[in-house]
Amino acid sequence: MTHPFSSYRKLFPILENTVQLSSCSQSAMSLPVRQAIDDYLAVWTTRGADWGYWMEQVALARAEFARMIHADADDVAVLGSVSDAASSIASALRFEDGRDGIVTGSLDFPSVCHVWLAQQSRRGARVRFVQAQPGASDTTARLVQAIDASTALVSVSQACFYDGQLVDIAATGAAARAQGALQFVDAYQSAGSLAIDVRAQGIDMLAAGAQKYLLGIPGIAFLYVRPQLARQLEPAVTGWFGRVNPFAFDPAQLDFAASAQRFNTGTPPMMCASVARASIGLLNEVGVPAIEEWLGLLSAAALEEAPRLGLEVVSPTAPGAKGANTAIRVRNAAEVEARMLAAGFVVSARNDVIRIAPHFYNTAEDVVGALRELARLTR
Repeated sequence: MTHPFSSYRKLFPILENTVQLSSCSQSAMSLPVRQAIDDYLAVWTTRGADWGYWMEQVALARAEFARMIHADADDVAVLGSVSDAASSIASALRFEDGRDGIVTGSLDFPSVCHVWLAQQSRRGARVRFVQAQPGASDTTARLVQAIDASTALVSVSQACFYDGQLVDIAATGAAARAQGALQFVDAYQSAGSLAIDVRAQGIDMLAAGAQKYLLGIPGIAFLYVRPQLARQLEPAVTGWFGRVNPFAFDPAQLDFAASAQRFNTGTPPMMCASVARASIGLLNEVGVPAIEEWLGLLSAAALEEAPRLGLEVVSPTAPGAKGANTAIRVRNAAEVEARMLAAGFVVSARNDVIRIAPHFYNTAEDVVGALRELARLTR
C-alpha cells in the first residue's frame, strides 16, 4: 500500500527508530512543534516577557483550529482542557422548567461525564447514560432515541476513546434541535483525523484538546460555540480573558465578549498555543480530508490483519463505523504496552485493550508490524 505522505515522515524524528501508533493518547512530535517550543523559549530568554508575541501565538492557534473545522476564529475560545470547556458551558446552562435532562453515552470519556454529573445535586440536572456497547455500530441510534422534550443537552464523543466507535454528530445534533435541545461534541479523539465542518454539520458546541490527533501537547483546548448561541449564554466559569477588553483591567465590570471569546477564562496557555499553531498548521497543510481517507485504509488493514493473527478486535468492524483507533483485547494491557515499547512500538493501553492508533505519518507496514508483535507477545 503506497504511503501518500511519505515525504512528511522526515518531520517526525522518532520514526527513524520507533513506530509510534499512540495518537489516541499522544501523537509523535514533529520538527515544526520542536521549533515552536524553541522559538518560545528563545523569546522568553531574550525578552523576558513579550505579551505581543504571546497574544499573537494564541490568535494564530485559534485561527488554525477554526480553519480546520470551517469556523471563524472569533467563534473559538482557548482554554486549558476539554474539562474546562465543558465546565464553562455547563455553568451557562439552566436546568429548569421541565428541561433538565443531559443525555450522554456510557463510553464517553469520564472527565466530561463528571462535569455533567456535577450539575445534578446543586443545579437540578438529570444525567441519562445511554448504554453503548464496545464494538457497537448503533450508538448514534440509541442516543437519538433517548432525546426527548425534557432534554436540555446532548453530549457526545464523536470518536470513542476506548474502541474508536463513531457517532454521527450531524444526526444527533438534528435530533437535539428537533426537541429544542443543544449538543456538545467532544472531538478530542477525532479532530485532526476526521474532517469536521461545524456549519455543514449543524454543531452547537465542539471542544478538542491538542495532544492527540492535533499533534500538539497537553495544556490547551479549543471550544467552538455557534455564534448565535454564544451571544445567548453567560458562563459563571469565567476570567479576565472572557471580557470585551481584557486589558482594561476593570475588576468591577463583568462584560462578556460578543462571541465565543466570552468562554475564555484566565491567562491562556502561551507555550501550548505556540505548539498548537505549528501542529494544527501542519495538519491544515496536509489536509484533514486526505488524512481521514488514509487512516480509513490503515483501519481496514488492521481489521483484516488482527483476526488473521488470532487477536480479538474490540472496535467496530463495519466499514466507516470507527475512527483511526483499533482496540485489541489484551490481558494485562499496561504490562503489554511496556513490552511493546521495548520492542520498538509505541501503543496505548486502556483498561483491557491495547489501542493501535496511527496518524498520517504511519504506513500500513507500521500497523501490521505492531499487530504481529502484539500477537507474538500475547500468545
